[in-house]
Amino acid sequence: MLETFSVPLESLNIFSIFPMLIAIVGGLLILVVDMWLKSTNKQLYTMLAILFLGLDLGYIMFFGISSESRAFFDLILIDGIALLGQVIILIAAILFVPLTLSYNRFHEFAYPEYYALFLFMCAGFQFMVSSDHLIVIFLGLETASLALYTLIAMHNRSTAFEAAIKYFTMGSLSAGCFAFGSMLLYAASGHLDLEGIKAVLENNNYQPSYLVLSGVVFFIASIGFKASLVPFHTWTPDVYEGSNSFLAGFMSIVPKIAALVVAIRIFSFFMELVWVHNIFYLLIVITITLPNLVALVQKDVKRMLAYSSISHAGFAFSAVLIGGMQAYSALFLYWILFLFTNLGIFAMLWISRTKEQMWDKRYDHSYEKFSGLIKLCPLAAVIMGLFMLSLAGIPPFSVFWGKVYLMSAAINNDYLFLAFVMAVNSAIAAYYYLKLIVYMFLKDPLIGDGSIYLQNATLPLKIIVGIATLYVCVSALVVDGLLLGIYGLVGSNFM
Repeated sequence: MLETFSVPLESLNIFSIFPMLIAIVGGLLILVVDMWLKSTNKQLYTMLAILFLGLDLGYIMFFGISSESRAFFDLILIDGIALLGQVIILIAAILFVPLTLSYNRFHEFAYPEYYALFLFMCAGFQFMVSSDHLIVIFLGLETASLALYTLIAMHNRSTAFEAAIKYFTMGSLSAGCFAFGSMLLYAASGHLDLEGIKAVLENNNYQPSYLVLSGVVFFIASIGFKASLVPFHTWTPDVYEGSNSFLAGFMSIVPKIAALVVAIRIFSFFMELVWVHNIFYLLIVITITLPNLVALVQKDVKRMLAYSSISHAGFAFSAVLIGGMQAYSALFLYWILFLFTNLGIFAMLWISRTKEQMWDKRYDHSYEKFSGLIKLCPLAAVIMGLFMLSLAGIPPFSVFWGKVYLMSAAINNDYLFLAFVMAVNSAIAAYYYLKLIVYMFLKDPLIGDGSIYLQNATLPLKIIVGIATLYVCVSALVVDGLLLGIYGLVGSNFM
């Protein structure tokens, strides 16, 4: 007789994937609601998306784990780093979604599919950060990426289609590199889980085969594409320019934190290989420096912010190179502070978005658009100036504290040259951030009506900008408590 095989529910630990299930069920429910309520106000979908993202975040915050746990035949890993990654993803999603409630009704925000895809994308990123198994990471990566390609294209402009195609092409290449790298590591070690691969490397005294070395090269390329590391960054400015400011700001935060968590899991033990360490060192130095230099000559604020976000990704990836509890804690602190600053500046670009190309035939947000803004709309100029000062790392604004902690981690681990590169590039970046301030405060306005800069503003957008501004200004008061909580979660991975 054939023996029946049963799996006890306790061993599956289904509660570990409840956060992802909440997001997926939310997306499906939005589609069902639209089938039954054809004439409903489309703002209902925004509210439903925020509700399910809030439930998702609440479950993680109140029912998170106190120690590392695994589920689904060890395919899911819930630890401190996974929880931090999910919290950042969900906070960013909750803060960016209300930007769809703009005054100008862009057609994509009227589709329930837009919000369903957004929730599916968040679930994909959550799966990415909640596993150390290469297949699950790949599935999460592709689920999130396919949804994001579609969201970009739904903006229904020629530049949006171009951006979606470029992102799809580069993303497909990235996915291919990830799949091929996984295959090579499996052929070399017989494992697809990173713990098994690490054990094989340790048994061989970190003398890897050519298959392992080739697999690592493909992983560097794949993660480099997703995180916009130089030289895999070429798609970023065009995709940011073609996307609406809401999605561009979201892309500057969420896909990169997911890529950072995956990089921590994959490369934390491969850094034992000298050549991997040296390649990463070179890539990070170039990624911090080159986009800063290119940003100096940009004519569009959004393209400038695209190159800026590439440089910031290089800063954050330095923590993967340095390794250790202090570096990883500094990484998450840096990205949380960067989240609120980028949220604020992209929200301001979204508020000032007009359907008419009044200042430049190509760019929506040319520098000339903001000439003399202090005379036309003083509050908007001051708020944008605060965000620029924060991105430049000027104390006491938020990103300054993230850079300080990352530099201290580099110095404490004898990466003095890396800390020097960070300091020099912070000074270079200050120039192009201050360039916008010069246009706003020292140039004469090109138009006489300042109300045009607020024509897309609604109460939800004003609230989001207010939250971001408050956080940027008072971050010095909360950074110690924030770092303490991050240390507690990251520390669970080093026990």
